Amino acid sequence: MDVRDEELVRKYLNGDPELKELWEKHQKYENQLQKIERKPFLNESEKVEKKRLQIAKLNGKTRIEAILVRYRSI
Repeated sequence: MDVRDEELVRKYLNGDPELKELWEKHQKYENQLQKIERKPFLNESEKVEKKRLQIAKLNGKTRIEAILVRYRSI
C-alpha cells in the first residue's frame, strides 16, 4: 500500500467502522508477520501460521482497496 493510500485510510478511518476494523486487523497481521519473520528458522506450524497471516492480510488489503476506490471518487 502506498503513502497516498495510507493517507486516504487515515482520513476516513474514524468515519468508516468497516475501514477502521480492516485497517486495525491489517496492522495486527503485519506485526505478527514481522515477529515470525525475525526468527532464523521456522518450524512447520510457524510456516503454516505465516502463510495464514499472509493470506488474511492480503484478503483484508483487497477489501480496503475496494473501499478506497469509493473514497477516491469523492
